[in-house]
Parts: sequence; structure tokens; C-alpha cells
Amino acid sequence: MQHFSRTLLAASISTALLATQALANTSKPVSDSASLPPTDQCMMQEGAADNQAPIVIQADHLQAIGNDKAMYSGDVEVTQGAKRITAESITYHQNEQVAIAEGDVSFTDGQVMAHSARVTSNLENDTFELEDTRFHFLCDQGRGNAAYVAKIISRTGQPIYELEDGSLTSCPPGDNAWQMVAENIEIDQTEETATFYHSRFEVLDVPIFYMPYLTLPVGDTRKTGFLFPSISYGSNDGFELEVPFYWNIAPNYDLTFTTLYMSQRGVKFDNDFRYLTDGYGMGELKVEYMQHDKKYQRDDSRWGYQIKHDGIIDKQWLVNLDYSQVSDIDYFLDLPSDIGNREDGQLLQQGRVAYRSQFWDMSLMVRDFQILLTEDNQPYRLLPQLAFNYYSPLWDNTLRFDVRSQASHFDTNDADKPNAMRLHVEPGLILPLSNTWAEWTTEARAMATYYRQDLKDNAMLEHLYDETVNRFVPEFRSHLRLHLERPTTIFEGYTQTLEPQMQYLYVPDENQSRIFNYDTTLLQTDYYGLFRSRKYSSIDKIAPANQLSYGASTRFFDENYRERLNISFGQIYFIDTKTKLNQINDDASNYSSWAVEADFNYNDMIYYHGGVQYDIDLKAMQLANSTLEYRFDKGFVQGNYRYVTRDYIAATVSPVGGDWSRVTSDGISQAGIVAAYDMNPNWSFAGQYYYDLVEHIDLEWLASLRYQSDCWYIGLTYANQIVGWNDEVVGINHGNLDYESNVSVNFGIQGFATNSKAYTAAKELDSSDNAITYGRPFYLND
Repeated sequence: MQHFSRTLLAASISTALLATQALANTSKPVSDSASLPPTDQCMMQEGAADNQAPIVIQADHLQAIGNDKAMYSGDVEVTQGAKRITAESITYHQNEQVAIAEGDVSFTDGQVMAHSARVTSNLENDTFELEDTRFHFLCDQGRGNAAYVAKIISRTGQPIYELEDGSLTSCPPGDNAWQMVAENIEIDQTEETATFYHSRFEVLDVPIFYMPYLTLPVGDTRKTGFLFPSISYGSNDGFELEVPFYWNIAPNYDLTFTTLYMSQRGVKFDNDFRYLTDGYGMGELKVEYMQHDKKYQRDDSRWGYQIKHDGIIDKQWLVNLDYSQVSDIDYFLDLPSDIGNREDGQLLQQGRVAYRSQFWDMSLMVRDFQILLTEDNQPYRLLPQLAFNYYSPLWDNTLRFDVRSQASHFDTNDADKPNAMRLHVEPGLILPLSNTWAEWTTEARAMATYYRQDLKDNAMLEHLYDETVNRFVPEFRSHLRLHLERPTTIFEGYTQTLEPQMQYLYVPDENQSRIFNYDTTLLQTDYYGLFRSRKYSSIDKIAPANQLSYGASTRFFDENYRERLNISFGQIYFIDTKTKLNQINDDASNYSSWAVEADFNYNDMIYYHGGVQYDIDLKAMQLANSTLEYRFDKGFVQGNYRYVTRDYIAATVSPVGGDWSRVTSDGISQAGIVAAYDMNPNWSFAGQYYYDLVEHIDLEWLASLRYQSDCWYIGLTYANQIVGWNDEVVGINHGNLDYESNVSVNFGIQGFATNSKAYTAAKELDSSDNAITYGRPFYLND
């Protein structure tokens, strides 16, 4: 055997043996393809086809046999585009363009990196066979072992990897926390699916379950197949096993079918169908079904469904549907559900079709509710409501004219409530004036409403209400707001704004006592509500007004114009004290409560939000809320407090059945703390606790500890929350409190079809099914 230098050998090969097929390198390539990051490997495949690229072979020794075969030894390397083979020895067949490598073989084709005892690679058709192999994918998650690996080209021209006696896992090298082991595995990276035949799932090399046939997605692309199951244990439902199956019906349709087994309850089936149409919008259909609930000894089945659709057709038609229903009023209290939460008191059942043009729009809506938690309250159905609105500029946009109108039919099964037909027409003139530092809007409206009330031959209703009512109420409103700005003198580099505003509102007092309340509730009273023209959400009640609202906001912006402080305060002066709502005594002044709102952000670390309503007649706070949060790199701590007096509740909320003891004994005074901390990249903690300072009881507390590695996670959660008083009377007997506690352990695997993004402890608070969820109520501009 002759000995050559590597440069001379490469030149000899390229000239004498491989002619123009193989090109020589005079030195080792600068970049080693085996060390490229996966993204670079994937990008390399976007160039010309590898089987058209030139072949380069480097070795310490060469032995040529005939004109078509050469044997290389001594640090051998063959490259062709993204393909690269290194081995102790390689036999190359020129006519077939087949390279057989043996002895500590390293192989990559740009998609997979492998270490094998023997590799046979066809460089012409881009196929290969690997024996006794350890491999990992470069463009997708996944690594494993196999006695035999082959890359073949399917009939569609797409590559498929076939493994015999192989394993697959998303864990990094050296971590065998879990793996899928099978007699045969087919991996289609184009379709991003892995098909397992006679497979078993192993945790720490211990078999957990067996599947004769299993298909799983191995990338981010939506693919049909089983998603990884989740396993947990809770004191309420016992052992839980959730197995989801995803069906990628079409690029614009998919279905997720989930089987949830609960050892103390039974089996629950959840279906989630999503669709996206061309020109008709998008929507979702959720269906849940449980044949028999063993825990509550219910012989009848339990079910729920939700239909949602939103669409814009031909740019002018709008279609909206939101309809939900469950089998019983305790459905969300007893069962986990994606349709609603345990705190929901009702489910919306609404459909709406609208048409809009340049100067007018029209809509048709039907609406109903399913009331949960109680069967005492029967809501009104809106069957239907037809609305028409017209708007047009006048005098070259200086003056605007509009008309709001609706025809509504209200229907209920409650014999003690009337049905009704309501017609409402509301023309208005608006004069908006503005420049860079001021806005002044003056508005005049005329509200005409006709009611035809079906009193159902009910003597009590006939005594309280009229069958027909005509109501006419005018409204006048003028609102002025200034925008002033200056550099601050106290804080260098900051800009301060001052935004005073004033509004005069006049609505005459019209007797509306003979009209029933069909869809109207009192709106929230805070600083932002001081300058509304209406005190109620709808038109059954139009509150009289002869008042002057005034207030101001001041903001502080740093040099990047990031808002750091915002304080707003305001009040209403009632020119006519008869128009003052919620008047507690006859000696009350002409002034409303002071409303104050404040937000503060110090260095993106300390955040504060607070709101207060101070009654100047009672010289006491009526409402208050406060939130202080400290954020740091790995978590946050947040304290909350809310306060409402019983007098305020009595003046604004109708008691259940007229019994205030079922609502509150002495108002609301509650405090809580919420915290989350990522101790390190693997361990995280989250917790929250709420306490009632009036009843002196725990409302809720939750604690969660979670460990997450690169390919699996486990979490321990304890939750204890009050769900009510057994005697339904607040504060009478603390021993009669009804609490629900739950201890759950859940674990699962990361990778392939599951979300592999980093987990933070705060997500546990966002996703937990608790009565008072974590929120960040800060209104500063970023």
C-alpha cells in the first residue's frame, strides 16, 4: 500500500478515480458540519440537492481495487453537501456511489446525527443504513438508539426513517427519564410524525404501559395522533388519567378528543372541534359527556357543550354565535370543564347577525341565559332584539347627527315577572370640538320609549305596573377636557401632564315606577364613571340628573415616555339633590363621594394600584381596593385588599330573596397575598392566601411546588377554598362552613407534541381553578 499526504491523496482521488464527480479539498474544511447548531444544519438543506453536490473524500491511506472501488483508512472523511461520514475505514464504490463505513462511524445528513458500528450510504439517491446506532435529530426534538436504522425514499419522494428494536425520547443525552421503545419505528420528518409498532412507554427503564400501535407528532406542525397523556391524583376525583387524541382533519379543521378517567367519578369524554372558513369566519365546538358520575350517585348522564362562531361576510355582514349549556346547575362545581369555571353564575346563549354600511347599521339578536348554582332566578330571554342605527355628519363634519333605535321582546317563564315588548328611538346631535390641547363635546338627545307589558293576569303585577307605558326623556351633556404638559421641576428628566375635565349633565326626572326592570343594572361608580352620561347599563331606568362632574388626572412620564405615576380624582356636585342616587339620609349634602384612582411603577420593580371612594356625608370610606406588587427576576410577591361597606351594598345591590344575611353580615373586608418564585431553572413555587376580616375566616389558600426538567415535569398542589355555608346564612355558624380541599400530583413529559417552553410559577396561578385568580391590575402606559 502506498502512503500519501492528505493533500496529495485528495488530489489523486479527484483526478484519477472520481473525475468530475468528486472535488478535492487542499485542507481540512474550516467548519465541521457535526458541530454546527441545529438551525444551521436545517438551513443547509435549503440549497441544492445533496445528491447533485460534489463528493470530497479525505484519508491517510488509500488502496485502489480496479477502476470502481477504493478502500480508505486512517481518519477517513467523506462529505457531500450536508452529508458527512467519518470512520476508521471506508470502502467507496464509484459506479454505485455507495460508501460503506466501519469502525467508530459518525454520520450526518443534515437532519440526523448518528454514531454507528457500520454505515452504508448511497450518495446518489440519499439513502443509508445504520447498524447498532445512537442518533439524535438536528432539526426536531428526539434522540434514541436502534439496532438498525434505514433512511428510505417514499413513493411521494419524501424521506422516511425506519428503526428496528429502537427507542425515542426528547430527553437530553445522559437523561433516560422516559423513552418510547418499540420493535419498529417509522419517523417521517416531512410530516413530522412517528409511528410505533408494538411499543411500550418506559420511565427510568421501567415499562409503564404497552401500545400495539401508536402515532405521535414529533414537531410543531399539527399532525394527527395521540398527544402525551397526563396523570394526576386528587383527593376529590382520585387517580386521574387524561389521554388526548388530535385529528388534523384539514389545514383549516381539527379535532381534539380527550378521554379523562377519574377513579372516584368515572370516565368523561371531551371533544374540541375548531374550524376556519374562507369568507364565513371561524369557530369552535366543545362537547363534554359523562355517562355516570359515581361520586354523586347520579343515574342520569352529565354533559355540556359550547358553540362559538365569529365571522365577517363580504366586509359588511357580521355573524356572532356564543351558545353554552350544561346538564345541571352544579356541573362546574363537580367536574373539570373547558366550557366554564366553578365561579360562573350563568352561561350565555346568544346569536347576532348585523349589517353595516357607511351611514347606518342594523342587527338582529336573540339572547338567553342558563342560570347556575341556583334555580330560584329565572332570567329574561331576548326573543329577539332588532336594532337600527343611523349616523351622518352635518355642516362639513362640524356637527353630527345620529339615531339609535331598537325593538326588543322579553320573555320569561317566571309567573311573577311580566313579558314585554319595548320600542326605543333616540335621535341625537353631537358637536365635537378639539385641538391639540383641548376637547369639548356637547350633546343633546331625545329618548322616546314605548312598553307593552304582559302582566299575565297576575294581581300583584297589575297593581305595580301598567300594560302600556309611553316615556319621553331628553338629555343634555357638555364635556370639556384639557391636556396640559410640562417638564417637571422636582424630578429631572420627567414630564408631567395635567388633564382637568368638567361635565354638565341634565336629564329631567321622569316617573318610571310603572316600568319593570328587564335588562338594566347599575353601572360601577368610580372615577371613570363620574363622566358617563348614564348611570344604568340599559334603558329601563334612566336616572335623572342635574349635576356638574369635575376632576383631574396627572401623569408622570420618564425620559423614554414610560408612565410611572398616574393619579386621578373627581367628584359630582348635584345641583338638584333629588337626583342624587344612593342617598342614605335626608341631610345629605350636594356632593357625591370623592373618587380617587392611583397607579405607580417604580423602576419596573414595585407596582401599586389603588382606588378609594370617600363619602363626605358619612366621613368614611365606602369602597377601597389596593394592590402592591414587588417583582424580581425570578418571581413576584403581591398583596391585595378590598373593602365595601354594607350601606353601599344595600344601596346598589338587590339582596337574594330580600335576606341580607345571605349576602353579607357587615360588608366586605378581605385581604390576600399572592407569590410565585422560580428557585432555579428546574424548581418553582407558587402560592396564594385570602382571608375575610369581617367573618374572620379563611377564604382560600393554594400552594404549588413544581419540578421541570428538559423532558418531564412533576407538580404537587394543595388547594383549600370555601364554597359556601351549609345553612346558607353568612356568618351564623362558622362550624357550618363548607370547604373543598384537593391534593393533586400531576406529572407528564415534555417534548414532541407537548409544550417545551420554560415553565414559570406564575402560570400555576393563572391556570389554577381557584375562586380569586391572580391578576395584574395596573393601568399605566408602557
